[in-house]
Amino acid sequence: MDLWLIFLTGLTVGGLTCMVVQGGLLAGVLAAKEEEDFTEGSQRKHNVLPVLAFLIAKLIAYVTLGFILGTFGSTLAISDNTRIVMQLIAGAYMIAIALDLLNVHPIFRYVVIQPPKFLTRMIKDTSKSRDLFAPAILGFLTVFIPCGTTLAMEVFAISSGSAIWGALIMGTFTLGTSPLFLGLGFITTVLGDTFRTRFFKLAGVLVAYLGITTFNGALVLAGSPITLQTIRDMIPIQIDLSGGAQAASDSNVQVLAGVQTANILVYPTGYSPNYIQIRSGIPVRFNLATTGGFGCTSQFRIPQLGLSKNLTQNSITSVEFTPQTKGKIVWTCSMGMYSGIMKVI
Repeated sequence: MDLWLIFLTGLTVGGLTCMVVQGGLLAGVLAAKEEEDFTEGSQRKHNVLPVLAFLIAKLIAYVTLGFILGTFGSTLAISDNTRIVMQLIAGAYMIAIALDLLNVHPIFRYVVIQPPKFLTRMIKDTSKSRDLFAPAILGFLTVFIPCGTTLAMEVFAISSGSAIWGALIMGTFTLGTSPLFLGLGFITTVLGDTFRTRFFKLAGVLVAYLGITTFNGALVLAGSPITLQTIRDMIPIQIDLSGGAQAASDSNVQVLAGVQTANILVYPTGYSPNYIQIRSGIPVRFNLATTGGFGCTSQFRIPQLGLSKNLTQNSITSVEFTPQTKGKIVWTCSMGMYSGIMKVI
């Protein structure tokens, strides 16, 4: 097994997908702490230690998880419903943090994670305990809000059948994602120093965007009839900028031996085509061709039909179903970040 390839995966697409959820949580906590220091008149600006606390706790958590997954296998896999709930919680938490940073209402100050009082009394340097406690706790909790690439690595850890290899896989991947998180701490430090009074508003807007995106992705995964996409579709005025590309993608569907067949390329960041037109009551087969690289698209979901499929790299995986009702059906990745639409006529 190539651990170097796993490290590169974490360094590239893995780091980016993990930053959507986990980076948003960390950024929210860092920004909230900056605002607290600013309010108290403190000039301390050391975000490296909180980020290191987050990363060390995350590394310990994922190495432990990899050890357990490699030992006991698929019996410990997290269910889709659990992932959806945790993603909803993560999105809601980021939105609440953002509302605190934007000073929408004092009640949102209570959402910022703080250590219990008995712990701060045990540690003489209470300010340092507050700095490190929240990021460390979040680092441990990230095992419950994995990004799609992390889920793919968990499958590798399970398939390894070895506690040592499982721990190595998850540990190597987590180390690969670390540089982006360290960069996040550096950026918050630089922006905080340069634009101290404006930093909180900027961070609030960014964290709000990440929170809304995360929450919406969970709604898409749950097959909710109300998502940002469905709201957009309900807007009566729409501008078509596709130049006819959408209609051209329909020609990708061919009827072979009575089965509507569509060949779909699966990239780490989306699908091509991402819009097709099919007929109800006739069997459908999707031939999903992965193009290399890991990402949340390595898991294919059609929430409305209850279909779920794990895709292997550089291969073609078929998914078959028969749509019975007309309308739009959404397919998506494991995080609800990337999706496509089937129009059933």
